[in-house]
Amino acid sequence: MAPWRRLSVDREARLQVQWIVICFGVLLSFANNSSGYFYSDSSAEASNDRFCFCQLQGTIDDCSCSVDTVDYYNNVKIYPRLKSLLLKDFFRYYKVHLNKECPFWVDDSKCAMRFCHVEHCEEKDIPPGLKGDASSYHKYIKEVQTLTNCNEDLDVELGYLNTSISDKAHKEFQRWADYDEAQDNFCILDDHEPGSEYVDLLLNPERYTGYRGESARRIWSSIYLENCFQAHSVKKKNAYSAMIPYQDMARNEVCLEHRVFYRMISGLHSSINIHLCANYLLSEKSSLGFVSPAGVWGPNMEEFERRFSPHMTDNEGSHWLRNLYFAYLVEMRALAKAAPYLRNEEYFTGLERDDREVKTAVKDLLTVIEGFPAHFNETAMFSGGTSAIKLKHEFREKFMNISKIMDCVGCDKCRLWGKLQVQGMGTALKILFSGKFDDKIDTGFGTKLKQQSPALRLKRGEIVALFNAFGRLSTSIHELEEFRQRMR
Repeated sequence: MAPWRRLSVDREARLQVQWIVICFGVLLSFANNSSGYFYSDSSAEASNDRFCFCQLQGTIDDCSCSVDTVDYYNNVKIYPRLKSLLLKDFFRYYKVHLNKECPFWVDDSKCAMRFCHVEHCEEKDIPPGLKGDASSYHKYIKEVQTLTNCNEDLDVELGYLNTSISDKAHKEFQRWADYDEAQDNFCILDDHEPGSEYVDLLLNPERYTGYRGESARRIWSSIYLENCFQAHSVKKKNAYSAMIPYQDMARNEVCLEHRVFYRMISGLHSSINIHLCANYLLSEKSSLGFVSPAGVWGPNMEEFERRFSPHMTDNEGSHWLRNLYFAYLVEMRALAKAAPYLRNEEYFTGLERDDREVKTAVKDLLTVIEGFPAHFNETAMFSGGTSAIKLKHEFREKFMNISKIMDCVGCDKCRLWGKLQVQGMGTALKILFSGKFDDKIDTGFGTKLKQQSPALRLKRGEIVALFNAFGRLSTSIHELEEFRQRMR
């Protein structure tokens, strides 16, 4: 073929391709602006709704920051640090009582799935600094565990005076101290009770085990319908509702303290649901068809949509997801507020190198948390005199009751993570509202900085629960972004 002829054919082919592209563009444009001759509008809207319900935007209610800010700060700065920190021995071993009877109803409906079982630690696996008598408040202080002579009397005079006090009196003093300390608690602490055991959280990850049905529904029904604040104008909805419709909150028909309580519980519920959807039991068999001892786990998009999509939640699902961000901000504020105290902790396990690494990592994480630009403002709560004191007491009692309900969960693994996350949230509330962690006091002539009391102390279990509970919320926000990516 002559060269000029070949060029002419190539040019003609290019023109044909260009015309095809132009015509396709015109048709596509017409389709997008027509009543639907070329595609179904309903399917496009459904696809749009499917994507938009978890693509949150704008300011988080009762806070001053946006969803985008939290997403960036968590997924880029906080989540990677937390993920690494929570692998350390100090945070992975959690002491808990999983065999307490339900105090509210007789229920022997235990989960029959093999994945509901909790693997307890063997004595040899527990770090040396965590062994011993759990009834001692100061057993985790480094200096106490490194004394070379346990019979050494560090203060002869004081030791002499103590000999005149009977063992019975000592026990009474301890009971008084326990009572005084318990007045600041927002949840039950049972790691010192007979029957409590250490659990390795890494061997017992939070995921969907198959626990469902009436027993699971009763837990959330009791939390929402019996232990949350009741509003006269609010109609009772199903057990998975946040109880107060979003529109009522948006119109400020509910006071700030009640809104905070609801959003904390709803945010915790949303976080747990995201974990279950992200770590779902997809199959008990391996890819080769054999029964797998560990099971096959992974994200379940259908389950995620069932729990949060608008048409399955009466348009409340996206608001429940926003409550996750709210709970995250409240717990992050607690960590920032307690940062001066937490920096001075030894995080002692008896393994010197690990303890040093944990302390460095905690300081780094706290610095990042303190740098967050828009923390939750807890000082706006409980500021109305006598009525505020009564409201705080009711707030505390209701949350305490929720921590008791965790002993009614029929799945051991679900009970473990429920107790840990409720205890972590309760510790955050203790930091925010007990007054012991406030760095300023009102003197009547203005405010002044308060010196932190040397007796101020969080128990090891509280610290472990606080960081792990925040880690669960952080993981949920990270997993939510992964669900968005899958939907895209």
